[in-house]
Amino acid sequence: MIAKSKQVMILWLEGFQEACSLHRVVILCHRSRKLILRTGQCFLLNGLIFLGSLGVFKWFIDPALQWILPDQCSLVTSQEFCSYGGFYAFLRGGLLQLFYVFWFYPLYMLCFILSNIWYNDIAKHGFEAIEESELSSAEAKREGEAPASVNVANAERPSGLGGVMISIGEQVYSILLLTFFFLEVYLVGVIPYIGKILNFLLLSWMYAYYCYEYKWNFSGIPLKKRLDFFESNWAFFTGFGSPCVLAIFFLSPLVSGALMAILFPLFVLTATGSGPEKAIMAPRRTWKCAGLGRFPIFYAANTLSMLALSIFRLESPHQM
Repeated sequence: MIAKSKQVMILWLEGFQEACSLHRVVILCHRSRKLILRTGQCFLLNGLIFLGSLGVFKWFIDPALQWILPDQCSLVTSQEFCSYGGFYAFLRGGLLQLFYVFWFYPLYMLCFILSNIWYNDIAKHGFEAIEESELSSAEAKREGEAPASVNVANAERPSGLGGVMISIGEQVYSILLLTFFFLEVYLVGVIPYIGKILNFLLLSWMYAYYCYEYKWNFSGIPLKKRLDFFESNWAFFTGFGSPCVLAIFFLSPLVSGALMAILFPLFVLTATGSGPEKAIMAPRRTWKCAGLGRFPIFYAANTLSMLALSIFRLESPHQM
């Protein structure tokens, strides 16, 4: 038991260190001008525009409304104006809601949509920069060949239309799985006493999986192999996702969303250049977590996803 606890701690620290290896971002950006451009656009939109808007609202607009429409009698000298304090508070609250409805929420949705498109581009450019570096370093031995891990992964997929249909099916199932897992994260957070701890743990796994999924998609690794590797290396991925969650866990939803939108591409690039995932196509007995066993992280989400797919299959013939 002590040996396994020590192994868990070592793997957790290794994952935490991998997530904090932000020097990889600098190296990858140095190799790809497209990556610098897309990452800069992401920082500009989420950092300067959205997060800057929240700062302007908190430090300028809200205090100005407090001064113009006070709700405390100590702020006004006349008893006549003091009687309007309740009306001023109502009016100020309505103006604040208008800012949220017509500015923050639409801007948040715009940033969310554009950021998700740009995340894929950032991961793609980072992956291409790593592939170019690997190919150039191995050019003397295997000129023109792709990395071995990609060849092995792609060899498991059938070619032609069958491979395309499998890829589409995996994407649909992955969306369902992560959607139900996100709902699980939300529901666990409302459990008294231990909800916050479980919420932190599940969020760590969710962000870690999101960060690595981009590279696994570009590498052509089958979904079943990804989930097996992730659930078997649960201690490492808990550590990798912890810095992502620590940066936003104690902030308000809008601020945490803006900050995460800035930091997430950095963690994606860190995962893209991470070493441990190269062992994913190796035999299970060679994995560092071989003695810990597989932890069913996605059990509930997988059960609900399979149930949803079975219901869809049963309803489809009746609709036809």
